[in-house]
Amino acid sequence: MEWNTLLSTEKTGPEETEPIQFAQYPINKFEKDYHKIVSSAAFRRLQDKTQVFPLDKSDFVRTRLTHSIEVSTVARQLGIMISKNTTPYKPADIDGDAAEGIASVLLCAGLLHDLGNPPFGHFGEVVIGDWFKEHLDLIDYKGRPLRSWLTPQMAADLEHFEGNAQALRILLKAGHRSEINLSKAIISTLVKYPTDSLSFRGGDPDIRKHKLGFYAAEQEAFRRVSETVGTLTASGDFCRHPLTYVLEAADDIAYATADLEDAFKKGLFTLDAFTEFFKSFYTEEDLTFRSSPAYYSNDLIQQLQSLRGEDHSARGDSSAFKEWLNQVRRWLMYVTVYRFSYKYRSIMAGTYGDDLFAETYHSLTIQILKKAMAKFAYDTPGILKLELSAQTILSFLLDRFVGAALYCGSQDENYLPSKAGRKYLLIFSDNYKQDYENAKTGDEAWDLYLRLLMVTDYISGMTDSYARTLYRELSGIEAI
Repeated sequence: MEWNTLLSTEKTGPEETEPIQFAQYPINKFEKDYHKIVSSAAFRRLQDKTQVFPLDKSDFVRTRLTHSIEVSTVARQLGIMISKNTTPYKPADIDGDAAEGIASVLLCAGLLHDLGNPPFGHFGEVVIGDWFKEHLDLIDYKGRPLRSWLTPQMAADLEHFEGNAQALRILLKAGHRSEINLSKAIISTLVKYPTDSLSFRGGDPDIRKHKLGFYAAEQEAFRRVSETVGTLTASGDFCRHPLTYVLEAADDIAYATADLEDAFKKGLFTLDAFTEFFKSFYTEEDLTFRSSPAYYSNDLIQQLQSLRGEDHSARGDSSAFKEWLNQVRRWLMYVTVYRFSYKYRSIMAGTYGDDLFAETYHSLTIQILKKAMAKFAYDTPGILKLELSAQTILSFLLDRFVGAALYCGSQDENYLPSKAGRKYLLIFSDNYKQDYENAKTGDEAWDLYLRLLMVTDYISGMTDSYARTLYRELSGIEAI
């Protein structure tokens, strides 16, 4: 792979011709992409989507929007560090235009990386996938179970609904509407898992295959993007874009530090409990080896104790923890850039299958921080109650709108939408219905699959508040 193609500014949809006068004051094409992103409705909706704590009433807890801005900032800084580092591992071919392009692509990709996430955070993804696992065999279409109409890949797409694949779908459709018509370099960087729904394996040692990255509906379009940027191999396989590793690291750094700060502010753990938990992942014997990741992780926790000092008040602990997390963030960024530079050849060859924390000083640190979120936040009674509420809401909406979409547009008098179904269809945004009309082929099974995706497009595009309000209105709990 080479940067002259990896940083392609070719768009996914037709480009508008600008007035010739604009050329007198040139703007980097990625900067134009950045403007399109922050001006888009899809990006703005992230302000009311869950990051970790669904339906939270606090104003200090991060949303998907604030998280995405933080990821974008960290990703751009990592891009700058890669091009300006003074180590012997600095890639010789990252300079000038390539350096500027790398930072700009990462800035944009960071804003977009969670664009496809449904309401109520990652739990929303699980609810949508589980609903289809249960209902593809229970719901009939023209006298046969839905599953019998779908290919294995179509069914797997629905049963393993994935926010990353949904983001790709949103942006490819928006590109053809010229709504967010982005450079292919950015689109390619966003695909963390260049794998279809039949080929991914959660426990695979190759991180690129942990989840699906595209649906059957976008497979050919993604292939064209990959051909342009140079991530399609001669054998027809997909490689990760090199900047995807950096984007993934930025996402991990942001949520492992910032989300932990939110959990602490919500009072879900004390610094004493956190320190004890942190130290439980290594022994005194581990600390005797200076080359051991445990040595450097322990050094960090000692810094926390030093920052805390004698002031163990709530305000003192909060200030100390925030400052410590800033230090942790810098160290994680440091090892990310080191690893990217050190493994540059295999990354550019498309063969690197690990993350950028592997075999670094702080490989253990990032693992502990992620496990701390599971320990102190994800399984707490408060968040579990909120997730159960989210499950009720999304399941209700899927029940109604999938049923309505089955016979959408049908001309067969024996198979028409019910009266209620026609009313549900009127609630759909015209954009989603038009996308379906543009994509349908006349093949009955394929078009049925596209109508089911139309429903997941609609529901996953909702904000938390809209999904909750729509549920309350349609269920009769709340008067319109």
